Amino acid sequence: MADALKRLSDEGVAIWLDDLSRQRITSGNLAELIDQQHVVGVTTNPSIFQKAISEGHGYDQQLTDLAARRVTVEEAIRMITTADVRDAADVLRPVFDATGGRDGRVSIEVDPRLAHDTRATVAEAKQLAWLVDRPNTFIKIPATEAGLPAIAEVIGLGISVNVTLIFSLERYRAVMDAFLTGLEKAKAAGLDLSTIESVASFFVSRVDTEIDKRLDALGTDEAKELRGRAALANARLAYQAYEEVFASDRWAALEKAGANRQRPLWASTGVKDPAYKDTLYVDDLVAPGTVNTMPEATLQAVGDHGDITGDTVRGTYEQARADLDALAKLGISYDDVVQLLEDEGVEKFEASWNDLLKSTEAELKRLAPSEA
Repeated sequence: MADALKRLSDEGVAIWLDDLSRQRITSGNLAELIDQQHVVGVTTNPSIFQKAISEGHGYDQQLTDLAARRVTVEEAIRMITTADVRDAADVLRPVFDATGGRDGRVSIEVDPRLAHDTRATVAEAKQLAWLVDRPNTFIKIPATEAGLPAIAEVIGLGISVNVTLIFSLERYRAVMDAFLTGLEKAKAAGLDLSTIESVASFFVSRVDTEIDKRLDALGTDEAKELRGRAALANARLAYQAYEEVFASDRWAALEKAGANRQRPLWASTGVKDPAYKDTLYVDDLVAPGTVNTMPEATLQAVGDHGDITGDTVRGTYEQARADLDALAKLGISYDDVVQLLEDEGVEKFEASWNDLLKSTEAELKRLAPSEA
């Protein structure tokens, strides 16, 4: 089953699972995916935790203890989520050691309500790194305008960062600039650059979802021809930008000092449109030095019938640019789409966080000790 996944890994794509729950850890399922399906990392987000905590009874004992202590709902959520991330990091520690710290990592996100507050994001990132207390952790920071200086500062403190919610090429370049600035800060502070890792999570499927909707509204033959091409074009041009930045003199100086490249990570790779093959955003985004984080359904689909034929990114840049130009000629504004997707991304994570607050608060009340 894992032949296609092995081929993907052999092409230089790190396979990460975009999901985590206590049940997945305690049942041995995560260890099994690592052992049998080439999974070398895990990403989480507020939606994933909200789903995990609201389903089943895997958290009842910890929630009972937290209720007995009468902790706030925010503290309860942080105790629960950091416990899962810590345990998952321990499961992945052999991968971390075997890859010299490159993989074997678990990501945990700052409170999405802080997405537009630089100082609070930095403070939260420091707190999360301290709470999880594992070297193979990524702190996820959204690539909002307020997030960019936070990314630089947190990297400068020697904390590894997964930059999330990147939709536009312009913002991706700003993210890479923030990463390099952070490394320069870390270098000036005398930190060991070789211990700092980062990935930049470039979102894929949501771009097609929004642009296809606009193409369908146009309904012309030209519009139909462009369906399902925008997300791949956008991601492939992001890889071109990555190649340019990491061929620069600025990067060369940092690399000489021991720094590691910030890898592009393809996020939101589950296919939303049933008209497309379910492995589209994996098969067609194969490039060395990348990460693809997949929901389990996509992971299983790739293992079963993925079509991994080598590098499907380099050499496509001219066509990718032509596809985005064709959208502009039809009156579809790239800038409008990517800003909308960023705004929606933050809003969705905030909504999931609020749902998580409500469901956790209800559980704490249910399990609270009765007054004597």
